[in-house]
Amino acid sequence: MAQTLINFRIEENTKKELEKICNELGITMSTAFNIFAKKVIREKRIPFDVSIDPFYSDSNQNALQESIKQLEEGKVVAKTMEELKEMEDE
Repeated sequence: MAQTLINFRIEENTKKELEKICNELGITMSTAFNIFAKKVIREKRIPFDVSIDPFYSDSNQNALQESIKQLEEGKVVAKTMEELKEMEDE
């Protein structure tokens, strides 16, 4: 399929934020705009939700890293499910 080039302007901060989100989604900005264009054509409306799994958000990743650090420093007691069930029976 033949491709064409489209040029348009957006604010620099918007571009940077979009690049970051596209990167987290594992796609390029070009792919994101193609998805948008095809969906608009198919649905004849401005359509959709594309979102990042909150698991991969910076704040959650930081919290997970902090939890790992606490575990490695011995500040957290790790128990298996079996150990927890045994404790419940005591």
